[in-house]
Amino acid sequence: MTRLLQTPWRLIQEAAKVYWTLLKVMVPALIIVKVLDMLGGVTLLGHLLAPVMQWVGLPGEMGIVWATLMLTNIYTGMSVYFSLGMSESLTVAQVTVLGSLALLSHSIPIEGAIAKKMGVSWRVTIALRVVGALVLGGILNGIYNHFQLLQQPSQLLWQPSAVADTSLLGWGKNQLETLAWIYVIIFVLMALLRILRVLGVERLIHALLFPLLRMLGIGRDAANVAVIGVVLGLTFGAGLLIKEAESGNLTRRDIFLTICFLGLCHSVIEDTMLVLLLGADLSGILWGRIVFALAVIAILARIGFVSRRLETKPNQLS
Repeated sequence: MTRLLQTPWRLIQEAAKVYWTLLKVMVPALIIVKVLDMLGGVTLLGHLLAPVMQWVGLPGEMGIVWATLMLTNIYTGMSVYFSLGMSESLTVAQVTVLGSLALLSHSIPIEGAIAKKMGVSWRVTIALRVVGALVLGGILNGIYNHFQLLQQPSQLLWQPSAVADTSLLGWGKNQLETLAWIYVIIFVLMALLRILRVLGVERLIHALLFPLLRMLGIGRDAANVAVIGVVLGLTFGAGLLIKEAESGNLTRRDIFLTICFLGLCHSVIEDTMLVLLLGADLSGILWGRIVFALAVIAILARIGFVSRRLETKPNQLS
């Protein structure tokens, strides 16, 4: 009986440890982004990005949307997109390109800080996600235009009916609610991992994912973490990755490649559904994104200097 009581309590403590590690990264980043937004930094960056938007086949005004997405999140970016009132003037192809930019490069300050905690530098994060988003967007734009695909006007599947509370108090309340739910989800995920391990499902997942992981250069021990991150998001995947890394089950190479992969391909259910509401097509925001992420990580895994550099560093978190 005592042992049964100790197991949940130990799990609560372990989840709290991971949660506290993430809080120390997320809270400062959230505050910095909010201050920057209040000072007009998001709008300024949007205007600077107008020429880049035109390069991927989007109107210059979409630079404001992309700037918002990079510095905040998809929900906020969607609100800005709705407020511009330009949805009816964009084709499905253009919305799909915008969606690919959103999915690859949203929440850079927060998710980049988490990646930094795991040993992936800001330079790598920006190059991987921002430049990667532009590359994927350019590829999709070229394909859609060359073959005249998805050129019909886009249609919003949903748009907000009420304006959210934009006051500091409302913002703070929303952030507290989000942070509270993060702990709950971390706890549930850690409990799920234990159940999977006891039932032997973990070994089955490893076996099914082994060919894919080998192609990416990610070791077997990173399988569960990668799957959870792909489904639920980089934040949750990184939280579990912290625990696995501290236990010594993962190499620095596994950590690096897993975080890079999750940076390009995470929250494939929730985020994809959000972008679909804007009128995007799955060919770019889901299949194109997955293929692009697999290709990039497969290349990274085979670059010699990356492996040598990781091998010369100690296997510890920043």
